[in-house]
Amino acid sequence: MTSLKSDFLRVLTERRYIHQCTNLEGLDALAAQKAPFAAYIGFDATAASLHVGSLVQIMMLRKLQQAGHQPIVLMGGGTTKIGDPSFRDESRPLLDEARIAQNIAGIKRVFAKFLTFGDGPTDAVMVDNDAWLSQLNYIEFLRDYGRHFSVNRMLSQDSVKLRLEREQNLSFLEFNYMILQAYDFAELSRRHGVRLQMGGSDQWGNIVQGVDLGRRVADIELFGLTSPLITSASGAKMGKTAKGAVWLNEDALSPYDYWQFWRNTEDGDVGRFLRLFTELPAVEVARLEALQGAELNDAKKILATEATTLAHGAAAAAAAAETARKTFEEGTVADTLPRIAVDTAALAAGVPVYELLVKAGMAASNGEARRLIKGNGVRLDDQPVADEFAKVTGLGTDGSVKLSAGKKRHALIVAD
Repeated sequence: MTSLKSDFLRVLTERRYIHQCTNLEGLDALAAQKAPFAAYIGFDATAASLHVGSLVQIMMLRKLQQAGHQPIVLMGGGTTKIGDPSFRDESRPLLDEARIAQNIAGIKRVFAKFLTFGDGPTDAVMVDNDAWLSQLNYIEFLRDYGRHFSVNRMLSQDSVKLRLEREQNLSFLEFNYMILQAYDFAELSRRHGVRLQMGGSDQWGNIVQGVDLGRRVADIELFGLTSPLITSASGAKMGKTAKGAVWLNEDALSPYDYWQFWRNTEDGDVGRFLRLFTELPAVEVARLEALQGAELNDAKKILATEATTLAHGAAAAAAAAETARKTFEEGTVADTLPRIAVDTAALAAGVPVYELLVKAGMAASNGEARRLIKGNGVRLDDQPVADEFAKVTGLGTDGSVKLSAGKKRHALIVAD
């Protein structure tokens, strides 16, 4: 969009991050000023890592910092105690404070790879909304802020309306979530001068409530910007695979498996994912997405390596790419394949292959693993496994056995 004046919004538009904005012209004028402004995205601490479903938002904060502005990472230490009801069929399980603190520490490791933290005007800051939410006086809060929220409007939000239409329980605890998220925006504006909240399109209603609250209580214009929810070309939800969530921390998912996730991108998603999840120039992205047939696999490998470099570093990305090359192109066993340790005594007695498939994350259950074997989709050291009850009773001369499911999922079985 040539009319945009700010580098920030121009980049977001060109790389297709933007879904909705409360006032694009006003935000563009703010972002075009020489003085940096602060923007935030909130993340609840429901797990010790984020997964790729959060990667668009992480990249938006990265683009904000690259454009000379300050990213604020808001951890929902307070709101995690409630749970975001947005587009969920049931309440989230409630976590205690120790688990929430542990999760926040794990999530901070993710952001350290994508953002520069420090004390400078454009350095990223991580804050926890528990710092102010836990101090609220309920009566004072209702008096000062509750009067600015219309229950009619809250009930009309899609995230709430869908739950009610399905006659699924929505607790008063969850119903308060949108009020607290709006209050977060007002509080961050007061404490850190934040002018913009970003998030996925499912957060639009909550973000608009915060923009409105800022106008009502502080007479300040705040801005909201959302990104489209990412699904694959086939309609699958981003960040979920047969093996589970695609986590961003290496202790939750190996760099090799992360690389493989991107390598297995559907053909129709290659160009879009190159724009969103790498920093390759637009001209190179256009060249790669124009490739056809077998050549498109080269584009997928580049996508995998670039995305893995951002999340795990160049060395880990190169090692993952080399492991894949040796495994798939040379047919050899690479030393960096994921290892599944099995008790020596259990091996001596024989461990069912279907149990190993589950342990390796190649199947969700024993039944699914046995069906995979019956469908001729499993190999041990490249030899087909025909018996669904076959067992591994020993290891090869190199102390391992390669377990394969399909053409692209491999692991080494080793002794514990």
